[in-house]
Amino acid sequence: MKQIVLALLANAGGVGKSTISTHIAYEVSKQGYTVAMLDLDPQRSLDVFCGLSPAEANLTTVKLLSKDFKGDWSLVPVWDSKVEVCQGHPLLAEIANELVIRKRGEYSLADKLNKYSLPHNLIILDCPATLGMLNVNALAAATHVLVPVQLEMKAISGSAELVEWCISTSDELQLEPRPPILGFVPSMYNPVVAMHRQYLAQLPAIAERLGIKLYPKIRSSNEFKNASAYGLPLHKYRPKHPACKDFKLIVDDVIALIKEK
Repeated sequence: MKQIVLALLANAGGVGKSTISTHIAYEVSKQGYTVAMLDLDPQRSLDVFCGLSPAEANLTTVKLLSKDFKGDWSLVPVWDSKVEVCQGHPLLAEIANELVIRKRGEYSLADKLNKYSLPHNLIILDCPATLGMLNVNALAAATHVLVPVQLEMKAISGSAELVEWCISTSDELQLEPRPPILGFVPSMYNPVVAMHRQYLAQLPAIAERLGIKLYPKIRSSNEFKNASAYGLPLHKYRPKHPACKDFKLIVDDVIALIKEK
């Protein structure tokens, strides 16, 4: 089996990165695989989605990206599952600035994961909504990238720009192999909204032009918000809700990658 490091990248906020991260993590864990989620977002979204209290900086990804990290991972188990979380912290914004001037700053996360490897089958990197140094680190550490797309013009055009950024940054970092983009994920789709229907209809041509897989839409539902208010994935909050099935094809692809020899 392979260890997969999946970075969820977007250059805009509110596109559903943490929703997708947590639901992939839970579903993969229910198939018997171990998952670690690393929160690289100073807004520490995973705290909310996983029902965690804020952690001290030295127990978060701030410590992981610091110079003096020696493999003393701080991982918190969640949901009575095989999922563990390394929490985020607002000081990640300062760490990002420090990484700019640090030698091998772009590779800090990749270096830590190589030197102090985690045993998990899947590592999910929940990234901030800017293409700064934290996302450069995520790209350098990733084996694969997943791009959530909100069905708005700015978000769709931004997703095409993000693909170009991934390619150019991978080349600058001389990543071999370049982490492939697993696919676009249309998120928060509401069929009642005409704009959503219109942009969803345009996405297949955009994805085909870019040579990227397009996953089925993930619907908008207040139940996602209700579940996150309890720090739970929808599967545990309302297991019979039809939106639980929206993640299946992504999860199938991730598990297929884990099973590759």
